[in-house]
Amino acid sequence: MSATHTGLLLVFALAGAALAAAQPSSGKIQTVTGPLDPADLGPTLPPEHLLVYFIGTDQVSPDRFHADQAFARMLPYLRDLKAAGIDSLVECTPEYLGRDPALLKRLSLASDVKIITNTGWYKDPYLPPFAREATAEQTAARWTREATKGIGPERIKPGFIKIAANEGDLNDLQRKIVTAAALTSKATGLAIASHTTQGVTALQELDVLAEVGVPASRFIWVHADAEPNQDLHFRAAARGAWIEYDGIREANADQRLPLVLAALERLPDQLLLSQDAGWYHVGEPNGGEIAPFDWLPKQFAPRLQEAQRLLVANPAKAFRIGG
Repeated sequence: MSATHTGLLLVFALAGAALAAAQPSSGKIQTVTGPLDPADLGPTLPPEHLLVYFIGTDQVSPDRFHADQAFARMLPYLRDLKAAGIDSLVECTPEYLGRDPALLKRLSLASDVKIITNTGWYKDPYLPPFAREATAEQTAARWTREATKGIGPERIKPGFIKIAANEGDLNDLQRKIVTAAALTSKATGLAIASHTTQGVTALQELDVLAEVGVPASRFIWVHADAEPNQDLHFRAAARGAWIEYDGIREANADQRLPLVLAALERLPDQLLLSQDAGWYHVGEPNGGEIAPFDWLPKQFAPRLQEAQRLLVANPAKAFRIGG
């Protein structure tokens, strides 16, 4: 084991004290500017992205992009979102993939859009090397410390846990990460939003939560609409999970509408709706091509009688700490 890895594991061990630290604001929703009452969250899109870079963990650094340029590029899109009637945005970019809570706070204050950031990690090949060496308990201690103490010099607190799962049966590494997320949720009350494209995987993740003693109501199946078998959506929902349809875009709206309507009949209080739009692509000129955030609230939500439930009531319940 290298000295670097040994040092990182020592950090994990020291962070174990965070498991006994003061809990995040139970019953509240944690944004980058502070906790708020769920009733004040307003219309919300989960998940979306403001900045992402897929360059590998060995090259991730805030020095690879100009924060001021990213701020200037993304601010108009948030203002358009606010003008479209959306008050809050759940930013799902995790650590080692471009998470920048300080930038998110600047954008939130400038746009008047409430932003929720996360603790957690993505999946291979975007995991830090020490993810393989650390135990689930050590990783959970690291994430719990972020939840209780905050991230970076500004101590900005995350409002949920973001992970991702491989396709098919959970491999040992991913099972360990899901376990770490469950342990973190148990310690903090934060919801777990998991990038998962197959139903068999989502059901196995729920098994892990049950083993740790975390209610399925804290699990958000991100990208559930990528699984073509809607019966698996209903099976996960029957166990208490949130089902998130977030691949809705203008090109597929007519095809996605029946899926949403069918889900509304079966699980109206466990359905989340979004479009996974954005984002500033680090490494591309001026951040590359941005998918606007305001399409869904302006064009798709009006086609749904239950838009108020999907965009207001359900996100407020899903992201409430201790829910």
